[in-house]
Amino acid sequence: MIVYHGSQRIIESPVYSFGKEEKDFGRGFYCTESLELAKEWACPIQKDGYANIYDLEIDSLNVLNLNSGNFNILNWLALLMKNRRFNLSKNKTLGISGKKYIIENFLPDISGYDVIIGYRADDRYFAFAKDFIQGGISVRQLSNAMKLGELGEQVVLMSQKAFDHISFKGYETSDSSIYYEMRMEREMRANSAFNAMHEAVDFRRDDLFILDILREGVKSDDPRLR
Repeated sequence: MIVYHGSQRIIESPVYSFGKEEKDFGRGFYCTESLELAKEWACPIQKDGYANIYDLEIDSLNVLNLNSGNFNILNWLALLMKNRRFNLSKNKTLGISGKKYIIENFLPDISGYDVIIGYRADDRYFAFAKDFIQGGISVRQLSNAMKLGELGEQVVLMSQKAFDHISFKGYETSDSSIYYEMRMEREMRANSAFNAMHEAVDFRRDDLFILDILREGVKSDDPRLR
């Protein structure tokens, strides 16, 4: 499996347990199968970066794929809520109760897994998650929002075994004059589409909001989450 890691530097030897804990799935090495996305991630500022290229021998690794049929969007959200810090700008009581409930009832056990595959939540997409937890959008709308900017999946190395099975194959330079602008445009498209979704009359009788989940004690096996 070929994966790419966008960065402001060349990383020939990724190091296990290095990096920030407050990322989507916790401390790990965050990659993508998309070269173009990696080049965008390499340019968070107007400075050229690098798409590091690796071969990941994934067949011998224990993989947790959050986008498989065995999980739902709230399992992904629970990991996000547990690992990333955020401030609640509105409906704080609902947001605090919702966060606690989601973590307690939807957090997948990631112990024993070498690799996690799931949505990537940059700042704009993290805002979508916050909007849900504060009661602004439904589960269905959150699921749709995660596809708005075609941000794709991330492949995250979580264990020493995973790091032992990755090898550096080279890199491609990411021209910030191209990829910084592409990154900004992708975020703007997602934001515009999200605002349009908010403004549209798109309510369904079976929509689940965080308040419904709290009142009904919804669990992961609820068919409305599929």
